[in-house]
Amino acid sequence: MDNHPLLSIRHLTTVFEMPGRSVHAVDDVSFDIGRGEVFGLVGESGCGKSATCRSILRLFAGAPARIRQGAILFNGRDLLQLDETKMSDVRGAEISMIFQDPMTSLNPTMRIGEQIAEGLRRHQRLSGPQSRRAAQELLGEVGVSRPETRVADYPHQFSGGMRQRVMIAIALACRPQLLIADEPTTALDVTIQDQILKLLLRIRDEYGMSILLVTHDLGVVAQTCDRVAVMYAGRIAELADTRSLLKFPRHPYSRALLNSIPGQEEASAELVPIPGSPPDLSAPLAGCRFHPRCSHALAECTAAPPDLLMVRPGQATACIRHGILS
Repeated sequence: MDNHPLLSIRHLTTVFEMPGRSVHAVDDVSFDIGRGEVFGLVGESGCGKSATCRSILRLFAGAPARIRQGAILFNGRDLLQLDETKMSDVRGAEISMIFQDPMTSLNPTMRIGEQIAEGLRRHQRLSGPQSRRAAQELLGEVGVSRPETRVADYPHQFSGGMRQRVMIAIALACRPQLLIADEPTTALDVTIQDQILKLLLRIRDEYGMSILLVTHDLGVVAQTCDRVAVMYAGRIAELADTRSLLKFPRHPYSRALLNSIPGQEEASAELVPIPGSPPDLSAPLAGCRFHPRCSHALAECTAAPPDLLMVRPGQATACIRHGILS
């Protein structure tokens, strides 16, 4: 059995160059994803989760982004060293991504079957009839009823949950080793959300693929993830197996997240909002990014960004005062 990580990110820094300023959306981020693992990336909106995912695929949709430093090792190969032709062969075939809003991700002028078949023809060199049959089978696999007729429908003829299933079918078409799911249940009701998450776990089990699941919802993390990284203001605040994070959070931000979300076992009886606002990433703080909002902060917390330190087996935190939450 291969014990090497499927994906290994090291010291990744991604900067968005704006007029007169640079925004450090991802700042010195490192983590691994194992083979067959569901890895969660969690945090508030704007913390750098989506920018991390787009950095993996080098896919910024025209945004003025630049990966300033780091390595993204996929099966031991640094994706940052590939030319664009080789990188385009990776996208969709070896690594696929499900985006937040399927309505804007799907082409409204193309039939669903054609959108699924497109990747099959490009990466697997299937003929037109072969790719159409495969598209129909994929729709059935992700739970779309009457796939033989629905392949001819357009995106607007599908509900939000069904459009998300179509996006999953497109992502699965070439049986990638890594599936990046960026907020795949946003704007879906609770019942449909549960169905989509169960579908992703079934896919993981059947195909043996790894999943990077991006979410702001710790309830989703508890339901699906093996391990999780908590991100704050472009940096990793805590990295742990899911049970340890939910039971024994060691970073004040992780604890604050738990206490501000209803339904968490470790949350306070009364929800406690996190005071203040995240920092401006175009003018990052010298020390811990969370210290202006942290009730446990000391003068030392303003000096330098703390490193991730292993505080117990399988759990690392970037806080010099992690002992206060033991």
